[in-house]
Amino acid sequence: MHPSNIRLNMTDQLHAQSQTSSLRSALGPGLLMAAAAVGVSHLVQATRAGAEYGIALLLLLVIACALKYPFLEFGPRYAAATGENLVNGYRRLGKWAFGIFLFVLCSTMFITLASITLVTAGLTGLVFGLEQSIFLTACLVLGACVLIMVIGSYAGLDLLMKIIMSLLALATVFAVALALGNQPSLEPLAQSLTQDDLLTGATLAFVLAMLGWMPIPLDFAAVHSIYSQQRTHLTGQRPSIRHASLDFAIGYVGAVFLAVCFLLLGALTMYGSGTAFSNNAIEFAGQLTQLYSQNLGQWSQPLIAFAALATMFSTALTVADCYPRIWRVTLAHLFNPDIDQVAASPPPPDRLRHAGIMLLVCLGTLGIIALFGRNFRPLIDFTTTVAFLAAPVIGWMNLKLITGPHTPAHARPGRLLRMIAWTGMAFLIVLSGSWLVWRLTS
Repeated sequence: MHPSNIRLNMTDQLHAQSQTSSLRSALGPGLLMAAAAVGVSHLVQATRAGAEYGIALLLLLVIACALKYPFLEFGPRYAAATGENLVNGYRRLGKWAFGIFLFVLCSTMFITLASITLVTAGLTGLVFGLEQSIFLTACLVLGACVLIMVIGSYAGLDLLMKIIMSLLALATVFAVALALGNQPSLEPLAQSLTQDDLLTGATLAFVLAMLGWMPIPLDFAAVHSIYSQQRTHLTGQRPSIRHASLDFAIGYVGAVFLAVCFLLLGALTMYGSGTAFSNNAIEFAGQLTQLYSQNLGQWSQPLIAFAALATMFSTALTVADCYPRIWRVTLAHLFNPDIDQVAASPPPPDRLRHAGIMLLVCLGTLGIIALFGRNFRPLIDFTTTVAFLAAPVIGWMNLKLITGPHTPAHARPGRLLRMIAWTGMAFLIVLSGSWLVWRLTS
């Protein structure tokens, strides 16, 4: 072989290795996003959708997730393009955008984590046979989250989520396959969306509550951008736009796939059973696993319980970790009017300070649980509905930022992604407007 050809082949191999290494260094934030997504929206809302409506809402779920895709993808895209997170981006848009984000954060933070913790505590009590109060179990769950983050920080969280999400995906797919084997035809589960019982105000309210967190609220785009920064700090490499988008797509598609699985599980094992879900977290967990085991066999109950607990604990851990990260960036902006200085010097990794802020967030969460812990379903519906009503505003802010002068021209989304984003904006506005009209006229 000619020496020039040898050098060319070596160059190609080195380039391929560099590309592989760069992609490997970019992978991680997408799975953390999926871990935060696969929780209440899947285990509670998607399962309820299948249990109450069969597979009638399946297409709407998939469409909604597809239309929300661009607004969430803009988070890692902006981080890869600028090295900043979306909170910095909102400050660059203006105080109004930063104020809106801060309002949404303060309005939903404690209730969101409380909703997730209640379901996690209910499953923990069920799996380990705990007879103590739901409040004490919630204290144990949040205490475990703080301890894990003190010990492992971001690197530990990144590794733990990869393990949990892999096990969860395998357990969930296996359970769906078993349920499909017991239900050879999906036709009995299909209802028409033109039926009167699917066009009521109550159904519209449930649809908004389900889609508010399906697969994840839009304000978590800021969380993803912060995790992308942390990944860059950990690896020493800022990912390319393509690799950051691919990492996001892997996590997002996985979260949507699991949402479909949980809806199918609810439809295949619960639809038509006539069982009403309890508002008590522990009783709900018991109903969930009991109905699964009745349809799939008693041997399957440990599998379902494990998948459900892994789902909820990974969500609780990720959400309990992400809010302190957001607050550290937010406080930096509140106390320093120089946007460029804050963006150039993001808060350094500080395990004890991070744990301290996490502890404050957990204490606020426990206060919500102490007040509403016995009635968790209305709490979840309220939180998810607020998330959906805020979605058009957050989505428009993300679109304005990623297509504006604060984002380099080469990193701005293409025509197809913009078309999907504007279609998604119309979808969010129409559904939110319909809910508001129903509330005002009912």
